[in-house]
Amino acid sequence: MIQEPVGHDPEGSEESEPEATRRDAGVAESSRANRGWWDRNADEYQVEHGTFLGDDRFVWCPEGLDEVEAELLGPAEELKGRDVLEIGAGAAQCARWLAAQGARPVALDLSHRQLQHALRIGSAFPLVCADAGALPFADASFDVVCSAYGALPFVADPRLVLREVRRVLRPGGRLVFSVTHPIRWAFPDEPGPEGLSVAASYFDRTPYVEQGDDGSAVYVEHHRTIGDRVRDIVSSGFRLVDLVEPEWPAWNTSEWGGWSPLRGNLIPGTAIFVCERD
Repeated sequence: MIQEPVGHDPEGSEESEPEATRRDAGVAESSRANRGWWDRNADEYQVEHGTFLGDDRFVWCPEGLDEVEAELLGPAEELKGRDVLEIGAGAAQCARWLAAQGARPVALDLSHRQLQHALRIGSAFPLVCADAGALPFADASFDVVCSAYGALPFVADPRLVLREVRRVLRPGGRLVFSVTHPIRWAFPDEPGPEGLSVAASYFDRTPYVEQGDDGSAVYVEHHRTIGDRVRDIVSSGFRLVDLVEPEWPAWNTSEWGGWSPLRGNLIPGTAIFVCERD
């Protein structure tokens, strides 16, 4: 399930608009803030992006890269009978597509409200409300784990998630996840010309935090450089087999936060990491 990008518009998320800042935010604070944010904003998110995502498509990113064409999980016919875990599933659109290919998906999300939307649309597979850093599954339970902007951009220590994923994957299993392309953290989160000039250091890993009047976080995103992501993957027991940076397609005229045809034709917006368990 594609999540909201860096610097999203928080209007309507709180009674008063949160303060946007850059400061440290740990594992517990990030998890608590993002669970609350998605529970409060799931309805608005599904209304705004539901048409783009569809009910049973597997879309990797705002660029619109579809698993039907990309086959990052492997050929669709080879998914039949595979146990697949989707992390950050939202309304389980991707899991629904997987089920249609004959896979046995499980859709996991931190937000109970997001999973209620999965029930509204309909699902014939398990829906699990849990933190990706503590997966409630036995070792070697899955053949494939996937995540379209789920969990990893929002956790303080992505290695906790990656090590949990490795634990629940069977030997030789595949992990594929998409995140905001790290280069975007150096640019303003604007879709127009004002978003084309570098405004911050790419190497500044200070989290983006929206906080309430009392200083408590209500939304958190964490920045990792490309090198950080690669090191996280390798140190967690995976082999990186591909890094996909989707180009902006001519058919996509939509704007999604800082994503737009103007920016998308000049700088990447998404990074997709294709990994295999050693």
